Amino acid sequence: MNLYLSNVILALAWAAVTGSFSLANIVFGFVLGAMALYLIREQTGSLGYFRRSWRILSLTALFLYELVLSAWRVSILVLSPKMDLKPGIFAYPLKAEHDVEITLLANLITLTPGTLSVDVSEDRKTLFVHAIDCSNPEAVRRDIASGFERKIIEVFK
Repeated sequence: MNLYLSNVILALAWAAVTGSFSLANIVFGFVLGAMALYLIREQTGSLGYFRRSWRILSLTALFLYELVLSAWRVSILVLSPKMDLKPGIFAYPLKAEHDVEITLLANLITLTPGTLSVDVSEDRKTLFVHAIDCSNPEAVRRDIASGFERKIIEVFK
């Protein structure tokens, strides 16, 4: 049985035992279920589950950080009296191989202000990205590779 599903079942069991199906109680049950699974991790082989959970939290934190940082940068660009922008589209060579990884990367890039995923090549080796300021596309490529793409690949290992 999938450990995530086990954790959800434990959370629902907690809600049924306590008689409250409020969101807060179900989340509390999920946390209790995770702690119970952690205590028996050697018997269930759930070490990977907890590592993946940590990696997902790390990716989420990186996304929130990049979201705030890029929103700040775009607001500075828009509010500056002289907008010295060089918008453009650049090709980003993908290290991610699976469709889920590529889709998640494209969506995170699109959700970040100032960038937009335009297309993926048919061989799924290149992602085309539009940037509001493409004056240094190599720096943007490095940021994507060392940030979002690296974390996404870690999550799906």
